Formats: sequence, structure tokens, C-alpha cells
Amino acid sequence: MTDYSGIHTSVLLERSIELLGPALGRPGAVLVDCTLGLGGHSEAFLEAFPELHLVGLDRDPNALRLAGERLQRFSDRIDLVHCVYDEIDEALEGLGIDEVDGVLFDLGVSSMQLDEVERGFSYSKDAPLDMRMDDTAAFTAAEIVATYSEADLRRIFRDYGEEKLADRYARFIVRARDEAPILRSGQLVDIIQAATPAKFSNSGHPAKRVFQALRIEVNAELSVLERALPKAIDALVVGGRIVVLAFQSLEDRIVKRELMKRAASTAPAGLPVELPEHRPELKLLVRGAELADDDERARNPRSIPVRLRAAERIRRIA
Repeated sequence: MTDYSGIHTSVLLERSIELLGPALGRPGAVLVDCTLGLGGHSEAFLEAFPELHLVGLDRDPNALRLAGERLQRFSDRIDLVHCVYDEIDEALEGLGIDEVDGVLFDLGVSSMQLDEVERGFSYSKDAPLDMRMDDTAAFTAAEIVATYSEADLRRIFRDYGEEKLADRYARFIVRARDEAPILRSGQLVDIIQAATPAKFSNSGHPAKRVFQALRIEVNAELSVLERALPKAIDALVVGGRIVVLAFQSLEDRIVKRELMKRAASTAPAGLPVELPEHRPELKLLVRGAELADDDERARNPRSIPVRLRAAERIRRIA
């Protein structure tokens, strides 16, 4: 049997179990792992809760295959579904599940995808400019680089990469592609490095934010998250819980906004008494966003950027 422990270390695993655990103790409780990946979180939950049923979603067919192998011993308690996680409602309907007790999101690109050089996610290794989380999809990073206008490239570098040199990088890319197609990550890195002024040479790898922006655009990550969170919350039973692990600020802002909106009273200002229909739908379970502790950050460097948010559903909207 494959040893998966060395392939990927699940981030904030014990804390996720601690936060979701109170909702998962009843026989037949259902947990949806919206970002199954290699199944590290799911395996731990299935071990910790012997009567738990797990629904695992992932857009990456290869991840589903490997997770299925890893979780084979729980085959009678799992359903694995190939879909993007904003299709959580359709996935649950297809399984005949009306409501769930817990939802987990572990956002961003998976360790497996980063480590598979040919997927083109990494700026440190030369590979085809791909970046698809689902390799059955058609749209790749190479198409963005080849077809987007300078203005659109500038927009995604600025909005999705928070890149200060977005204008300059977009201009250099358009100029370079007029001379030769840009098909590989190494070509793009060379263009970005050539476009980076010397005074920015100590600000980390110059391609990091551009690659992040391209990945987000290829996979529509932010718009998918904006659609998925309300659906996931709506699927929770009263007393059900949601935990979200975000690895960059753009994701975390979306999560923060949705959870805080649902955890706030909708009573009009000045109303002397809060009516039941105005009471919050969620109760926040952590103050702000939690970070991994020093021990985990030292043990697993990929946990350094994580921000955890969690909530419990305390009221169902009529």
C-alpha cells in the first residue's frame, strides 16, 4: 500500500477536528470535505469518528483516484465526487443528502499539484504553462498569456496577484509573445525577471504573484469560492459547523465577509427589540483568523500562510 504520510502533511489537522468534532459525534453524521486532495483531513476524520459518513469533492481526477486508494478501508462510509466545490448542492442532491453536519474547505492549490512539475503550477521548475486543477478542463495558463489583452493581463496580475509591477509585466509579456509563443513556465519566468527592476530583486521571487494570478484565473478560484460558501452554509443543519483554511489574503477576505455577514443581526438600526427573524444565522467559533502555531510552522512550512476561520449554524433561515 502507498505511504501517503510523506506526500502531504495536512495543515491544522488537529484544530480542524477540534472545531468540527462537536457537530460530528452523532451516528450517521455527514462531513463534506470540499477539497479532498490526497484525503489527509478526510482520513483523520474517518478514523476519529467511526460512525461518520464522508462526502469528498475534488475537481482533480488524479486526486480523487489517489484519495480513493488511501480511503479504501472506509469504502462503506465515503462518497467521492468529481466536481468543482461550488457544485456542492448538486453533489449532495445526487447522493440523496438533504443536510450535513460539517463542511471543510482547505483552499488553494494542493501540495500534490505543486509537486507535479508537469502541471506547471511552480515558477521554480520549467514545465508547460498549464495550471489546471482539473486536467480534463480546456482552459490553460498558456491561453491566457497568448490571448489576453495587455489591459486584462494587467488586471489579473493586480487583482489576483496584488502585483505592484502589473503594468510592467503585462507590457513585457505582450511584447515577448509578439516575437515568439510563450508556452512554458521557464519562458514566462525569464520575461518577468527581465522586466523586474534591480531595486525589487530582494522582494522574493518576481514571478510568484504572477503565477498566483494566472492560477486563480485559470481555475476561477475566487468566483467559485464566492458561490460555494453560501451553498455550504445553507446545507448545514442547525448545530452544524464549517471550517475554512485559506492560504492567501484574497480567499480569506471572501471567507471573512461571508461568515461575518451571516453572523450579524439583520435588525434595522434603532429597532428596540431584535425579532427572531433578524437573529444571526451563524456563531463565529474563533476570534478573527487563526494561524498555525510555531511548532507546526517549523514542522510544515506550507502551513505558514494559513488562516483558519470557523462558524456554527445556530438558526435556519425560513
